[in-house]
Amino acid sequence: MPLDAAEVERRLSDPARLARAAAQRVESQGTPAAVLVPVVLHPRPTLLLTLRAARLSSHAGQVAFPGGRIEPGENPEQAALREAAEEVGLDPRLPRILGRLPEHLTGTGYHVTPVLALLEPPLNLVNAPDEVEQAFEYDLAPLLDPALPERRSAIWKGERRHFFVWPHAEHYVWGATAAIMQSLADLLREG
Repeated sequence: MPLDAAEVERRLSDPARLARAAAQRVESQGTPAAVLVPVVLHPRPTLLLTLRAARLSSHAGQVAFPGGRIEPGENPEQAALREAAEEVGLDPRLPRILGRLPEHLTGTGYHVTPVLALLEPPLNLVNAPDEVEQAFEYDLAPLLDPALPERRSAIWKGERRHFFVWPHAEHYVWGATAAIMQSLADLLREG
């Protein structure tokens, strides 16, 4: 049964849940990065995701949360808000930051801190064409399905890698984005 916006907000705003999620740390010397995990509080809540531009040198054409490297002097929240403003024109005053999800180390050497936030619709987004091909919303309902996400594997650089894939009619949602969505799903499913 899908959750309505009020129930999603209640579950995600619970300080005890957020503290347990944020306590999961990754020890890494990877490049520090942050992503904004924006939950849009429609009557049927969604996640704001992006399809990265096909011409990018890394992660081209992949589904991602708005985000990127943490610049010197920034904390993860500042970096996530700055990157969301740069990539999709999201006004940094609009997201209501709730806390952090578990950190994630990518296969490409980034140490990512996911910053969880709530957004009230409507959104007036303007994609940066050099970075984002499309911004789109992903229904939260699949995150509540205990049979999801699908677990897949592939050989990458001579080594078998395992990863999550979340269903979507148009886009392949996998990798770090899917792993962060799994963390959000765990938070929503808890209790």
